[in-house]
Amino acid sequence: MNDYDTIAAISTPVGTGGISIVRLSGEKAFEITEKVFSRPNGKPFSEAGANTLSYGHIIDTEGSIVDEVLVGKMLAPHTYTTEDTAEINCHGGLFAARSVLALLLKNGARVAEPGEFTKRAFLGGRIDLSQAEAVEDIITSKTELFTKIAAGQIAGALKNAVNAITDKILILLSDLEVTIQYPEYDIEEVTVGRLRDSLEEIRDDIEALGATYRKGEISREGLRTVIAGKPNVGKSMLLNRILDEDKAIVTDIPGTTRDVVDELVNLSGVPVKLMDTAGIRESSETVEAIGIDRSVAAIKKADLVLWTVDVSSPLEQEDIRLRTEISGRPFIAVLNKCDLGINKETLDYFRNDECIVCSAKTGENMEKVTGVIADFAMDSPGDITSAALIVNARHKALIDKAADAIGHAISSLDEGMPEDLIEIDINDCRDYLGEITGETAREDVIDDIFSRFCLGK
Repeated sequence: MNDYDTIAAISTPVGTGGISIVRLSGEKAFEITEKVFSRPNGKPFSEAGANTLSYGHIIDTEGSIVDEVLVGKMLAPHTYTTEDTAEINCHGGLFAARSVLALLLKNGARVAEPGEFTKRAFLGGRIDLSQAEAVEDIITSKTELFTKIAAGQIAGALKNAVNAITDKILILLSDLEVTIQYPEYDIEEVTVGRLRDSLEEIRDDIEALGATYRKGEISREGLRTVIAGKPNVGKSMLLNRILDEDKAIVTDIPGTTRDVVDELVNLSGVPVKLMDTAGIRESSETVEAIGIDRSVAAIKKADLVLWTVDVSSPLEQEDIRLRTEISGRPFIAVLNKCDLGINKETLDYFRNDECIVCSAKTGENMEKVTGVIADFAMDSPGDITSAALIVNARHKALIDKAADAIGHAISSLDEGMPEDLIEIDINDCRDYLGEITGETAREDVIDDIFSRFCLGK
């Protein structure tokens, strides 16, 4: 496809609604719009002012009215795509927007590919690749928190952080290049100590940025929180209480839950993927045993485990077995069923662990449970919505590669390797960071990213 074609697409979901928007972008956007748009005063669309809305009708080839519309006119380069753009606001429904789009295509536009409007914004230099990816993030966001984070990334939070590191790399490379290429001139050399200090500063900056991935991933996908325990300790009731709905079946029969039941819940603005699991115990029943195996697998992948215990009863070996299963995983001991009384020995067993005595049945202290989960998810104070965060696996992989490249440069320096070889590693680091912003990203990578966007964006 020609990147300079005039493209058109419906930018709103097709279906019953008040308004649909058909977007047109490219050098012939206004010319094509004028062919199908009639203003009541008889003035051509070409005379409409920039950044204005014009009232009128879309007219088909036979002169019949297709729809009553408002058409926005935005002049390059001050548009989303950096190109001339017209946005036709027509009535919602299955027919109106499609009819308008069909007329635009008949008059010289072509259907936009997925993400092509945003791709043109990137190619036009209005946004970098990380900002473009944040556009898709904000469209697919499931929580208010991640929506705000994505908005911060669109504003350039990650872009600015990466560029700040890249600027340090460029300064270091220019100093190295002078030293390597012009040793005969009386120019201050980059000493080993000075070079190492600069490399370590760059590595620290990269690793600090990479460390934000935990929060970024949680804000995007949710904190994987597994409710684990032996049968009949109230795991399913705990899930239902947190969700405030009857998601899981609750009975007095041990082994009711046979599989992992999961649901995404918003706790104080933090997305939490809450998973109720089969009670962990020895079982010869085939289906229950499979459920227990899946529960153990879920625990191994959990960000947080809610180790649920019946605090009204003495501990059993099936309770204590959980300590082995959750070894190495962060956990909170949820001492449930306090409405039935508190067993002192059971309570004493958890005296050195973070624990909450509660009742999922009555709701007692459940606000403490949800509060601790939310606090664990965002384990440091401060507003993260405007901070630079790594929120997707592509960026994290590139950050890790950049850190490895700088680490290799430091090792090479310590081993006495020549500066021109060290320069190769530094350039590799710069290239990896450039793939995040799009400066050094390959065309196939760029195409793949935009192909995941929805039509009309």
